[in-house]
Amino acid sequence: YSPLKNDPCREMICLRERFVLLLQECLGSARRSYATITLLFIQLIVFFSAVNTDFCTIFSQEYINLLLSIYFFVLGILALSHTMSPFMNRFFPDNLAIKQYQLLFTQGSGESKEEIVNYEFDTKDLVCLAISSVVGVWYVLKKHWVANNLFGLAFALNGVELLHLNNVSTGCILLGGLFVYDVFWVFGTNVMVTVAKSFEAPIKLVFPQDLLERGLEASNFAMLGLGDVVIPGIFIALLLRFDVSLKKNTRTYFYTSFLAYIFGLGLTIFVMHMYKHAQPALLYLVPACVGFPVLVALVKGELTEMFSYESADEVLPHTPRLTHFPTVSGSPASLANSMQSSPSSPRRRRHTPADM
Repeated sequence: YSPLKNDPCREMICLRERFVLLLQECLGSARRSYATITLLFIQLIVFFSAVNTDFCTIFSQEYINLLLSIYFFVLGILALSHTMSPFMNRFFPDNLAIKQYQLLFTQGSGESKEEIVNYEFDTKDLVCLAISSVVGVWYVLKKHWVANNLFGLAFALNGVELLHLNNVSTGCILLGGLFVYDVFWVFGTNVMVTVAKSFEAPIKLVFPQDLLERGLEASNFAMLGLGDVVIPGIFIALLLRFDVSLKKNTRTYFYTSFLAYIFGLGLTIFVMHMYKHAQPALLYLVPACVGFPVLVALVKGELTEMFSYESADEVLPHTPRLTHFPTVSGSPASLANSMQSSPSSPRRRRHTPADM
């Protein structure tokens, strides 16, 4: 007997809390900010499943989608602008003057004055922001699948850049846990499918199945959640750093895992079309992305070296990366301090802004 059986909302919240505790236990090195993001995402799943199954209807779904559209409009512009920024150097002529700007917000006066935001940017950043804003307006007004995918890819690239695994064992634990999680929520319940269809936000990539018939006006889509891109992506990035650490001028494990991801994704699409049912992509991606590199390491006699590898200071050539990123926890004053850097005490992360 369970006292929660007559209260589906409380039961879902209990499951959510158990999952968060399990995630924090498996990834003890994860930073608090990303645990908070995970918690917020699970809360959104619970809330939307409640709304769509009439468990605890509070607000109209249309108003919720409007609120979330505005929220992701702002985040999408910033993410897409950051993604575009490294490539703008190719389009700006060398003789064009690049002006520097600074956005500064303070509170208080005199000795009690504190900096809340101190952000420096230049002309290229403004151009990126303008282009991203056009895409954002297009997305909010039309919800077009191209705009959705542009924002989704920007979120995924920023996620792979910001999140960081420090060893293969941690990556296997993470992928294994989310493997079970994905299979349960897709096959065991209808929550994941309901959220994916009802959640009007760029948290998924959509692929038009009637593109040849209707072109850009296509309306029949297959979907891939961003988690199915970011989670394997940070593991593939770890294997790329492992390749660099071997100092053999090869990218064997990176190419193996990348091709394994393509194989797993293709297998997912094949099974989905065969059985006409939504499939948990991690069911196929996790065994492929973990199994093939491990098999290659076993054949090459580098399995022990792979699992003993600890990601340190391998910097990938020609790879744009953040050198510092503000921690979002704490007071506004601590946020401002984490954003500042000075020659005497530069606030730079050793590898990436967040370690998992």
